[in-house]
Amino acid sequence: MEQPLPITKWHPTTVKEMQRHGWEKPDVVFFSGDAYVDHPSFGTAMIARVMESAGMKVAVVPQPNWQDDLRDFKKFGEPKYFFAISAGCMDSMVNHYTAHKRLRSNDAYTPDGKAGFRPDYPTVVYSKILKSIYPNIPIIVGGIEASLRRLTHYDYWQDKLMPSILHTSGADLLVYGMGEKAIEAICKHLLNGGNFDKVKSFPQVGYIRAIDNNCSNDNKQNIIKLASHQKCLDDVKVYAETFKVIETESNKMFVSTLVQETFDSEVVINPPYPTLTTNEIDKYYDLPFTRLPHPKYNKRGAIPAYEMIRHSVTIHRGCFGGCSFCAISAHQGKFISNRSEESIFRELKTITQMSDFKGNISDLGGPSANMYKMQGKDIEICKKCQRPSCIFPTICKNLNNSHKQLTNLYKKALQIKGIKRILIGSGVRYDLLYAGQNMSNDGREYAANLIKNHVSGRLKVAPEHTEDNVLNCMRKPPYTLYQSFAKYFGEENRKNGQNQQIIPYFISSHPECTLKDMLELHQKTSKENTLTEQIQDFTPTPMTLSTAMFYTGINPYTGKKVYVARDMEEKRIQKSFFFIKERTKRIEIENFLSKNNRSDILKQIRGFQNPKRPYKK
Repeated sequence: MEQPLPITKWHPTTVKEMQRHGWEKPDVVFFSGDAYVDHPSFGTAMIARVMESAGMKVAVVPQPNWQDDLRDFKKFGEPKYFFAISAGCMDSMVNHYTAHKRLRSNDAYTPDGKAGFRPDYPTVVYSKILKSIYPNIPIIVGGIEASLRRLTHYDYWQDKLMPSILHTSGADLLVYGMGEKAIEAICKHLLNGGNFDKVKSFPQVGYIRAIDNNCSNDNKQNIIKLASHQKCLDDVKVYAETFKVIETESNKMFVSTLVQETFDSEVVINPPYPTLTTNEIDKYYDLPFTRLPHPKYNKRGAIPAYEMIRHSVTIHRGCFGGCSFCAISAHQGKFISNRSEESIFRELKTITQMSDFKGNISDLGGPSANMYKMQGKDIEICKKCQRPSCIFPTICKNLNNSHKQLTNLYKKALQIKGIKRILIGSGVRYDLLYAGQNMSNDGREYAANLIKNHVSGRLKVAPEHTEDNVLNCMRKPPYTLYQSFAKYFGEENRKNGQNQQIIPYFISSHPECTLKDMLELHQKTSKENTLTEQIQDFTPTPMTLSTAMFYTGINPYTGKKVYVARDMEEKRIQKSFFFIKERTKRIEIENFLSKNNRSDILKQIRGFQNPKRPYKK
């Protein structure tokens, strides 16, 4: 029987555990909205390990109770240097609510999937509590919730523009993006006796300062003064323009300092660190993770998010897809940071030694599985580029989108002793496989190998819609490209004697999507017998182009009006088109169309019938 790891292999979560480490007090107390899982896919674990490697004694308080006598916030007392706060791996509001603002009944980042163990906006709630108890101890916030709310942003759940989370939380410092390098530099500075105020000059941080009309503290050539928060509130066109500036800067290799006047002060966002080198990212993933949840959860049930990724490996970060509705590039960056094969193989070998490993790797990927080792052919061109996407509307001629290194990585990984199969659970960006309308030679080699050896029976891809007007708004390729790939997928399955399914993802009520567009989607996918089970209704999340369009009704890049389904009933009906073959859904749609005098669509619905897949009675 395998011996359990000693409790000191994890960061302490209680005073008793801290004493087992031999500490009198921690240097940092880290509050997280997620349960504590010491796995590199969980941000809390990664940042805690980075702080530890810098020399900090780190205590972790996962999912503190914010509704009782606040004992969780007091148990470690004052840390020597600062409090750290992250809401968790997901924005708390996406975690809590559906696109229709209904409360979810589960939480994948909590034992047994139970909901109710974190508040709405935990970054704000935790910070305010800590400031009330320890007003003199600095607070650093980070994670995706803080990162995407670093400047004026639209909050769907409150249906209004909100100021920087620095203002609403009262935090002293914000680390945005993938914060390893920033937090490591901060920790080393403080451990060497540096002043906390000095870290406000470091890259990849945000803070609040008194209004500096002369920008005397900034390099004037590298500073952009954004429209004030109030001006954004007053005029949607101003906010649309402001968002365009923010997104453009986030997609550049060399970024300016962003300054935004907010109330009687201004928010300053320093440029980020350069994209992590291979040696740098390897160093972080090679830290001594247990890869396990903290033992405190042993009797509370499995943590669903952990169960999904326990036997997976991240091979790269960043995404140059630039999809309008996605915040990955705003958080992780557009440029790809690649781990070395050696680092990846070390992690795979570690997994093979886990007692519960049966031979299957659930994923070998990243934000998009097939961007590994892809970058510009001429970096000098990339240095001047401001394109939000290297793929849309066409693949950039300067992009090296060869899949050879990724194909070879899969083949080498399969040779590791103990690994029987490697699956690609993170999906595939199929448009990267093409040169124009035809699949490239190495793209075809990758796709053939993927389909034959690395699909669990279902391959996830994301055409998102069928209609060009919606797809253009999404920054996604034409649906014809998906049809081409789906045809190839079927041919390869027949050649291999396989019976696998391709699972497309679709989105309803995205800006520019109308009821007519949803009807077209329904009709096209029905005629093709396309599975439409992986679907979602568009949820506006901070710092995406789609959200800016949802709020303003304007495309920030063209200045033109965009159709937006803001009414909750219409959003619900648009989503119902995915289930129109169900009698109750069809009746709901027909009643809505009749009430809104849409006889044009109603006639088409009643006239359309697929003999192969008739409507259910």
